[in-house]
Amino acid sequence: MLIKMWLKPEEILLKNALKLWVAEKGNEYFVLQRRRGYGEGGGGLTGLLVGTLDTMMDSTSKVAPFRILHQTPDSQIYWSIACGGTKEEINQHWEWLEKNIMRTLSVFDSSDDITSFVQGKIRGLIAEEGKVSGVQEDDPEKFREALLRFEKWFDLPQKEKLVTYYSCSYWRGRVPCQGWLYLSTNFLSFYSYLLGSEVKLVVSWNEIWRLEKTSNVILTESIHVLANGEDHYFSMFLHLSETFLIMEQLADYSIKRLFDKETFQEEPSLSDPLQITKRGLETNARNEQFRAFFRLPKEENLLEVYESFLWVPFSHFNTLGKICLSESYLCFASQDGSQCHVIIPMREVIGVEKPDRSSRALTVCVRGKRALRFSEVRDFERLGNAIRRRCGMTASPQHSTSTEGIRGECQNLINHFEDNPEEVAMMVGQKESSKTVSNEALMTVFHPQDAENLDPKMLKEKMKEQSWNIHFSEYGRGTSMFCTKKTRDLIVRGVPEALRGELWMLFSGAVNDMAVNPGYYSEIVDKSLGTSTLATDEIERDLHRSLPEHPAFQSDTGISALRRVLTAYAYRNPKIGYCQAMNILTSVLLLYAKEEEAFWLLVAVCERMLPDYFNRRIIGALVDQAVFEELIRMHLTQLTEHMTDLTFFSSVSLSWFLTLFISVLPIESAVNVVDCFFYDGIKAILQLGLAVLDYNMEGLISSHDDAEAVTILSKFFDNVTNKDSPLPQTVQQNSVGNNDKASSLSKVDISDLIKEAYEKYGDMKSEEVERMRKRNKLYVIQTLEDTTKQNVLRVVSQEVKFSASQLDNLYALFKRQHFLSCYWTMNSPVLLHHDPSLAYLEQYQLGFHQFRVLFSLLEPWSLCSGNDALFLWAFRLLDENQDGLVNFKEFCCALDILYSGTFTNKLKFLFKLHQPPESDLPEDGVIRKSPERGKGKVDLQAYLKQWQDEILKKEESIKDLPRINQAQFIQFSKTLYNLFHGDPEEESLYRAVARVTSLLLRMEEVGRRLQEPTSPTQAAPERALLNREAYSTLERSSDTPCTTITLEAGSIPQEVEWSFAFEQILASLLNEPVLVRFFERPVDIQARLDHAKGAQLKAKTNK
Repeated sequence: MLIKMWLKPEEILLKNALKLWVAEKGNEYFVLQRRRGYGEGGGGLTGLLVGTLDTMMDSTSKVAPFRILHQTPDSQIYWSIACGGTKEEINQHWEWLEKNIMRTLSVFDSSDDITSFVQGKIRGLIAEEGKVSGVQEDDPEKFREALLRFEKWFDLPQKEKLVTYYSCSYWRGRVPCQGWLYLSTNFLSFYSYLLGSEVKLVVSWNEIWRLEKTSNVILTESIHVLANGEDHYFSMFLHLSETFLIMEQLADYSIKRLFDKETFQEEPSLSDPLQITKRGLETNARNEQFRAFFRLPKEENLLEVYESFLWVPFSHFNTLGKICLSESYLCFASQDGSQCHVIIPMREVIGVEKPDRSSRALTVCVRGKRALRFSEVRDFERLGNAIRRRCGMTASPQHSTSTEGIRGECQNLINHFEDNPEEVAMMVGQKESSKTVSNEALMTVFHPQDAENLDPKMLKEKMKEQSWNIHFSEYGRGTSMFCTKKTRDLIVRGVPEALRGELWMLFSGAVNDMAVNPGYYSEIVDKSLGTSTLATDEIERDLHRSLPEHPAFQSDTGISALRRVLTAYAYRNPKIGYCQAMNILTSVLLLYAKEEEAFWLLVAVCERMLPDYFNRRIIGALVDQAVFEELIRMHLTQLTEHMTDLTFFSSVSLSWFLTLFISVLPIESAVNVVDCFFYDGIKAILQLGLAVLDYNMEGLISSHDDAEAVTILSKFFDNVTNKDSPLPQTVQQNSVGNNDKASSLSKVDISDLIKEAYEKYGDMKSEEVERMRKRNKLYVIQTLEDTTKQNVLRVVSQEVKFSASQLDNLYALFKRQHFLSCYWTMNSPVLLHHDPSLAYLEQYQLGFHQFRVLFSLLEPWSLCSGNDALFLWAFRLLDENQDGLVNFKEFCCALDILYSGTFTNKLKFLFKLHQPPESDLPEDGVIRKSPERGKGKVDLQAYLKQWQDEILKKEESIKDLPRINQAQFIQFSKTLYNLFHGDPEEESLYRAVARVTSLLLRMEEVGRRLQEPTSPTQAAPERALLNREAYSTLERSSDTPCTTITLEAGSIPQEVEWSFAFEQILASLLNEPVLVRFFERPVDIQARLDHAKGAQLKAKTNK
């Protein structure tokens, strides 16, 4: 069977071909032809002959009835580039060419360039089609060939894992270069060789600021990458969406692993950077989307997907959708994803029955006398077996019944379900109770509802409860409730006080966390109470600042519950510990949920719904603020035209996101916002933020400065009310704007504001919000990293003489060297102990092995070349606090001495280099001066003392330097010899050092004679012999490679010891002008920096 396909470009002689082919359509560069004898008209006698000829040929010789040729206006040569078996197939190729190629060809100046580009692109598409169909799995030889090209072209370390590769075009200015895009674990690489021009690009994922799909006049659709201040555009992918997904996953993985360790959770498929695969990345993306949509725990993975119909009892029809099966959940979502979805924990399933084999249907019976019927399931038997298997593993003993019993119960339910659909409304689920530290929500204790109270607000509250009870009777209650548009409508109108805790638990997924972790909360409460950490200190400080006007938190009952929940969470997740705003959110949770439920709600918010919000850098909140700015530009154009700088909205809206509007709205209004948040996630907060700005549009546009705009928004929030709230005035927050001016403003009901937000901005999809989050996260992280860099450079620039651009280059090299130790392992000490909450200078540091590589690339004289011991001595010398790591300031100060220091300072550095340190290097390279957050107290006194010592530190005097002994002096002299190797004045420098060492040895001998006038005369010949041996050793060292530190003076008798002071060595060397010239000669630091950039990736490290 013929299929549509791209063809390897081959030259066509069109003169003879015109008799066999008819032109269907054409343009300046391409023509689509139909073979005579096919299609409309048949082509008469010629068509009949051609058709007969094709019919007589065997299958391997048949000619496709449609083809596309490439041509140029000033050339008579045509090239075949595609063929197809049907008109629909060939038209798909034609449309792709028009959409992706035609606009591009106009930028070329010559026909040869156009033809070369088209041929290269088509060859790339052919290879791409073969690869996408399973080259890596089914044809490892082709992937091996691509891997060999990748290794040859880019010369990256052998550990670098190639994930996949794509044919595409890379734009240099307005001219595209056809080539190959290689995506590996740590790098994005591109290679092209066309018409003698080679293009090579290598970008680290952790250097990318922007990664997004774009389009413009020339590029219909392309991928834009912003890295190191440069824009890169890639286009003409055969499968652009697939390529972008893999790029997005790799960039996100790199950012999480290297920058955002506080929330990095290892996925099984991504646990080892050396084993990452394209399939693993695609699986990870699918699992993330699955968990986010259904609000499932992070342990759940999407295992199987089935297309089916689900009988919807309340609507009396079958809805088409997909069944998604994980380890512990059976989920269903209708085709549009919003009409209906249901989540069934396997622990709730009591049986599976197949009532009708002809309709390929099965019925799942759950607790609460409910059944869900799935039909037209392609592999329904496999699905049924999978559900039974998982139920057998997760079902509790009391629900393990005989197969016959289950079948009978299911059949009864099915019969009742089909024969009496009007009675389905009576199926109501049962709620479970669980033991907690405090079994009552604080609102129940401090504001119990009076059943006999018949005031209008309480009557309306009862009506809300009745609406929800009707909803439960139709849609079910509990974990297997159907969620539909009607559910959202009820949420928007406001949840009744009595049901708020239950529904928050359900919609957030916290109910499942608590169900599968019985007793967990009580256990960690017992373990955490009484501990003393930085987190517990901060919690105690903020306890009485949490809703202080509410009676519940004016008593020990509320304060104690708040303390237990926050302390327990800090114990559970020490990487987050405690962050301001968590106390405000937890206070509201405790008002409507039991204590254990409030804990699991906090877990759901911090770890699933608002990831990265509650840490030291509040990255998640900053990302959502960036998304908010993007949405303002899209929906509130009038506001953006007036206020071009939207950073104001980022600063003013930070508390909106961190506290879900609780900190700016009265509590009785804020809880309605929290209702929407638990149902729709961050989308609800973004919608409401847009509605608030839209409502105040006129005032914001007319404001003259930021202060006036803040006042406008503050007064607006003061006048937001909840007219339906049944809470008494003692519980409701008093408006801070209860003055004449504030009271003159119109009141806004929170229900109306939320309804308006959903009506105007409710079409925003959660999937699009997640994509915007990922797109902006790269930019936010890199902005924070840039702030860190600027702070570090500002501090270091005061200590060194390097220019701003040189310091910038040094920082880039230093940071990259830090990451090079992390690229290919998960166990690098530098990575494991990298903490973004540390002081700026200490965030990026180098262990010994990383230091050795970078220092060897940048030192001016090959000081330690071939001598690992000297590298170790240099590392210990720079490691002032003896923590086994060198920070950027220490590293730069050493280089500054070697490049810009005076003769004395350079010599002093070399002198100190040959004196052994007092302590040994830690083997693990662990940062020991900062305990992990939440696990121990930070010694603030130690930090203050260290800071004071640095301020009061005096410049070291040469008289403070200790003397060096004979072994150290010999090594010092050998180091000097090595510095001069290859210098134009090498011979003169060697002789100068020989004269200095000879002079120092004679001076030592004279000094010894003066100090020992009564010593035996026979000692002099021994000392003379010793001096000659030492001198000959020094002479020989100029010809001996310095590869080890074996000391030739080891044979010297220990009873004869001699040493030199720094002043003696300095004075002797100053007498040799050639030595002074050598050390004062300027060295081109920029050349060394440029060399290091190119050589850094190729440099080898042992660890």
